[in-house]
Amino acid sequence: MLEGQPCLISRALPSSCEQESKWIYMHYHLLEISSGGKGKRPAADDAARAKKKPLNHHDHDHDHDHHSNCLIPALGRDLSISCLIRCSRSDYGALAALSQSFRALVNSGDLYRFRRQNKIVEHWVYFSCSVLEWEAFDPGSKRWMHLPRMPLPNECFVCSDKESLAVGTDLLVFGREMNSQIVLRYSILSNAWTPGPKMNTPRCLFGSASLGAVAIVAGGCSPQGGLFASAELYDSETRTWVELPRLNTPRKMCSGVFMDGKFYVIGGTGAGGALSCGEEFDLREMRWRVIENMFPVGSGSSGAPPLLAVVKNELYAADYAENLVRRYVKGGNRWVTLGRLPERSASVNGWGLAFRACGDRLIVIGGRRTGGGGGSIEINAWVPGEGPPRWELVAAKASGGFVYNCAVMGC
Repeated sequence: MLEGQPCLISRALPSSCEQESKWIYMHYHLLEISSGGKGKRPAADDAARAKKKPLNHHDHDHDHDHHSNCLIPALGRDLSISCLIRCSRSDYGALAALSQSFRALVNSGDLYRFRRQNKIVEHWVYFSCSVLEWEAFDPGSKRWMHLPRMPLPNECFVCSDKESLAVGTDLLVFGREMNSQIVLRYSILSNAWTPGPKMNTPRCLFGSASLGAVAIVAGGCSPQGGLFASAELYDSETRTWVELPRLNTPRKMCSGVFMDGKFYVIGGTGAGGALSCGEEFDLREMRWRVIENMFPVGSGSSGAPPLLAVVKNELYAADYAENLVRRYVKGGNRWVTLGRLPERSASVNGWGLAFRACGDRLIVIGGRRTGGGGGSIEINAWVPGEGPPRWELVAAKASGGFVYNCAVMGC
């Protein structure tokens, strides 16, 4: 994300591609990044060369080429997209309102693919403090957004446990009927909920994590409580589920993370009770490796799944019983205590509290209920480094004081 003055974009609607270039003024830093210069605008011959030589991030179909060729004619199509992917995602709504060509580019999802290819990522937090209501928070601009209300499939969906997963530009919410699973998908491209693709083996209380455009779910149980050892990979580009090799130990109430390019499923409950072991999945070798005593056994089946988060390939855990933050030491397979969680991070055996990684920060989302069913939510953040945690109150608002689901979308 660029620092300094943001792009200034007129809200007027142009009538031609030539007019569009008059209403988009990019900060010279943004042009510097796209041209490789030192604070100067790209020369006309640079733009001409960009028009003649396509970049490797223009592998979409002819219709998209036609719509996006006239983005910023003074720069050419390639430099235009190089500039646009460096704009904040919060500006894409204004960009889409400029013209049909901008709208087609934004709605196609190509900008987010190009951002991913160029390792440009912004992290937004999505959470639910009411059964069918979701909110989003942009830590960069500190803006709150209310998502459209979830459609109500049936009453069982409201009453059942639900899991959430952010992957690519989608937010997936998993609920259940009496004997089957319901998946709802929210897309930031359409700002709408639609039915989502179901897993090959529907499950609940599973461990999951996402990495770019893919996600992995592992373990869980059936509506009747039967434990699963199966795992699946979800591709948000094709919206398909692929079965993976099975876990060594069936488990539910577990947590999942990506670390060092590998997927880990940690803790949970097995056939014999609480599990302290974790399992590591190597996506290249397509096999699981058991890690004994990776996570301390919790206080019982009533507690929430392990509250885990990975920042810069370091694994952290929130101990809700002791109100502490711990870090995993990979070489020694042990945990060290760093300090305390925010004071107002109340929970019910870990339920109602969100502990997530958001870019280079750890965030804790929680609050307190007040009389009459109301409450407030606070978002506290800390950038892990030397010394104990120093939590910063990033945002707060009136809301239900119990976090039912939470996911962080990076795109």
